[in-house]
Amino acid sequence: MYKPRIEVVFGNERIISPSGLNIVGAMLGKSDFKKRCDRRKVDPKRSQPQIKDGDILLTYIGLLTLGKTAYDSVHEFDDDPDYFQNALGIAREIIIRQRMDDIGDSLRANLLDANVDMFVAHSVSPSALPGGEVPVDMDVTPFDNSKTMKEGVSRTYKGFDGFAPMVAYVGTEGFMANIELREGKQHCQAHTPEFLKETLSVAHRMAPDKPLLIRMDSGNDAAENLGILIEDGSWFIVKRNPRKESKEGWLNELKGCCKDIRHPRPGKDVYVGTTWKDVTYKNSSGETKTMGMRIVYEIIERTIDKHGQILMIPDIELNMFWTNLGWSDDDVIASYHAHGECEQYHSELKTDIDVERLPSGKFATNALVLELAMIAFNLLRMIGQESLKHKQPTKRKVRRRRLRTVIENLMLCASHFTKHARRMIMALGCSNTWRHAFWGVWQRFALT
Repeated sequence: MYKPRIEVVFGNERIISPSGLNIVGAMLGKSDFKKRCDRRKVDPKRSQPQIKDGDILLTYIGLLTLGKTAYDSVHEFDDDPDYFQNALGIAREIIIRQRMDDIGDSLRANLLDANVDMFVAHSVSPSALPGGEVPVDMDVTPFDNSKTMKEGVSRTYKGFDGFAPMVAYVGTEGFMANIELREGKQHCQAHTPEFLKETLSVAHRMAPDKPLLIRMDSGNDAAENLGILIEDGSWFIVKRNPRKESKEGWLNELKGCCKDIRHPRPGKDVYVGTTWKDVTYKNSSGETKTMGMRIVYEIIERTIDKHGQILMIPDIELNMFWTNLGWSDDDVIASYHAHGECEQYHSELKTDIDVERLPSGKFATNALVLELAMIAFNLLRMIGQESLKHKQPTKRKVRRRRLRTVIENLMLCASHFTKHARRMIMALGCSNTWRHAFWGVWQRFALT
């Protein structure tokens, strides 16, 4: 077989690799993101004080949507700075590091509002469960920053040094509603009531006129949290922490009254049902209230393991859930198990956008990075979900596009740029199988 010789030469054609930045720039341009960020007065002693904060943050969001967190990655566009500036609508080439340190966490409220505005501007609403409730999953995910001297790095419950940010996701697609950077040693319940109130406010604005279903694990089993959820009027499923309660005591108590006992295999008995306990909490006015709360339980007793080995001491697994739902026991348990899907969202945040090892030595700057990562995360999720509605280059149908797939096939989609008749033309190659999906996303977010 004859194989022609391939030569590599430098050409003058303007071929752009990250064509998806045009979509990101168009999406942010239709919201008030830049206006909100430009309201802060820039310190005249800082480098390039004439450049507004909005340009700084737009630039970094552009890098995050390409899976890049290093500040120096912006220099990859030095050979064609006009494209980067035109795509995102920024003023000129900028220095990121010092200005990010200067901004710190001063724009947190503005960024949370800008995140909501982005959904409103594009008429995107988080999807609900079949019953009409919009799920809101809150969880802590440790970031491994071992062997660094960054401010706030300390021992996490996972056994490594790093941070322990708390994240809230809304909708069945896994949009991000809120994120808060925390020191690694901070207990998951510390400052959670404030985070919960903030998240509820944001989620109600992202999904107006729809009931919320808050799902949290046992680390956040606290009467204060339950009181906030009750006062808010939202539905919730919170895994109960038995603390020092005896597993054997619970099992013996329920053996005599449980009417739903299942035997999935020899040596394994499952007790499913509902019981009630009083919960005392303080409302927003400071008044103490006590109310009976439903507990759905799933207690598993194993006398023989899955390999057929008889156990000398029975293994007891205790799963209990606080809830105010009127669902069946099985539906409550299944819905909480669906809460585990947020681990996949954590993975996309840490590996696909690559923010696990945060770039700065300053805690406030890293908090800003995570807040910008929240916006980048939602931009990529919107692009990925919209691409599902168009011609699929994949063999099987999927319900959610992983962010790494969006970055590789849509954000880094190569195109040929030309200027003609005062217009910029972006031509997609005929051999790119993702061109139809790209065109559909462009029509949805850039042209409408």
